[in-house]
Amino acid sequence: MTKSIDLSDFERGGKVDDYADRLAALQERLGHIQTAHIIHKRRAIIVFEGWDAAGKGGIIKRLTAEWDPRYFEVWPIAAPTPEELSHHFLWRFWRRLPAQHNIAVFDRSWYGRVLVERVEGYATKAEWQRGYDEINDFEAQQAETGATLIKLFVHVTQETQDKRLRERIETPWKRWKTGIDDYRNRARRADYLDAMHEMFARTSTKHAPWVVIDGNDKKAARIAALTAIADALAARVPMDPPALDPAVEAAARRAGVID
Repeated sequence: MTKSIDLSDFERGGKVDDYADRLAALQERLGHIQTAHIIHKRRAIIVFEGWDAAGKGGIIKRLTAEWDPRYFEVWPIAAPTPEELSHHFLWRFWRRLPAQHNIAVFDRSWYGRVLVERVEGYATKAEWQRGYDEINDFEAQQAETGATLIKLFVHVTQETQDKRLRERIETPWKRWKTGIDDYRNRARRADYLDAMHEMFARTSTKHAPWVVIDGNDKKAARIAALTAIADALAARVPMDPPALDPAVEAAARRAGVID
């Protein structure tokens, strides 16, 4: 296991200089990384967890902005359907795992078993306690079969969350992003903090460590998250650009496309 994680260490916010330039450079880099995954038939799984209104969606939007849509999928995870409830809780996630040369992005994930299902009583104590080992085994299987697994938790203070929830109410075109669940979860913040800290302690492993992103400044959070993802993905795939096929080069010369 990795060292313990204290969310209070990720509440400074901070600012980022040259945001637009840094974002553009990161997105170009991520585009090259996706190409490397396609060429080398690698697969990756990116998990986002965090508080309501923490900025996960904004990070994901910018993460995938320059990616070829044929080779990635974003999975927004909501409450399980009746069919999904009739299976083991991991069944619905097995069905969404990426094929070779694909990247799967999970907006919330199997960690619902030890977070919302634990806190709200949707899982029994025996079920969510057993969930830690089941999750660790599941993630180990993905790593052993060659997948890169990246887990990000986006943290915000209560003050920041309240500000963003207020914006969602006061801005008409943002109202669809909020609901009663946001306030039920907010009322149990202390219980969620307990569950989160136990989740970090029991599921931050060598092959699948948690990375906490300070989400109190949206722009700084996006740069931090995209940098962490790019670094982790690039470390697991050859990053040399593909060589030009001699037959293609010869055809291009005959066609006058190149000299």
